[in-house]
Amino acid sequence: MTAAMESSAALAATIPDVASLAERLAETGYVADTGLATALFCAVRLPQPLLLEGEAGVGKTQAAKALAEILDTPLIRLQCFEGIDAAEALYEWNYARQLLGIRLAEARGEGLEESSLFARDYLVERPLLQAVEHPGPRPAVLLIDEVDRADEEFEAFLFELLAESAVTIPEIGTMRARHKPIVILTSNRTRDLHDALKRRCLYHWIDYPSVDQATAIVRMRVPEAGDRLISDIAAAVSRLRTLDVQKPPGIAEAIDWVHAAVLLGVQELDAEAVQRTLGSVLKYREDHDVAVEAGLAWVSGA
Repeated sequence: MTAAMESSAALAATIPDVASLAERLAETGYVADTGLATALFCAVRLPQPLLLEGEAGVGKTQAAKALAEILDTPLIRLQCFEGIDAAEALYEWNYARQLLGIRLAEARGEGLEESSLFARDYLVERPLLQAVEHPGPRPAVLLIDEVDRADEEFEAFLFELLAESAVTIPEIGTMRARHKPIVILTSNRTRDLHDALKRRCLYHWIDYPSVDQATAIVRMRVPEAGDRLISDIAAAVSRLRTLDVQKPPGIAEAIDWVHAAVLLGVQELDAEAVQRTLGSVLKYREDHDVAVEAGLAWVSGA
């Protein structure tokens, strides 16, 4: 049996179906609806890259972290940003070590071929190469976070990895993964991604959770909080999202809000508690003004 077949069999035993994956995710504190659990299941078992889109704070990154946890495999994260290139994403050469090699060869009076300076010993692996080179026994989870922050040239750079689980280093050649990484890409949709990238991926949109879902998620993530406080804040976050704010709060902000309230000894939400803790859920001065205008008592549900 090949390494790929052994890996596939191990994954099948760990998560035989969508329901078992959802249960395992819940054990880590991550609540996934049927649609998201199905998308993650397909990403693992096909395997095929998965593009998760949604507003900031809805749990895209956390989904990849939870998946790596239940599979007991490394999470390798590439945080994208404007101007990211191969040196940050794939590899770079250890120039200091190369220079040292040249000087040692000169001191010994030895000849040094250029090809020897571009051997694996001088290669510094970045996240994409780390994921391809991961030795197993299970594939690594490769999180390409906020891919929409990178430019279109970087999207094109990813095509080989997404389609073939391989990367090419000009000085060495094409390197193929023995254990295809489970690739999760996330996007806040600050710009549209190229159709060629989407064509290589499965797709799922993560929406804001309902009040009931948010309550269940926060209860799992902040078990020390009282039920009344959790339900109050879940409902308040839902109300805040109906306002004309620059950054509607997501589940991440709800969790932060509950943490802050617990720290301050708040047991239930009222106007005074909202005023004290609003900075944990709204991050723009203008959004604070909008909430105050709507009424802090209204935000609290009083």
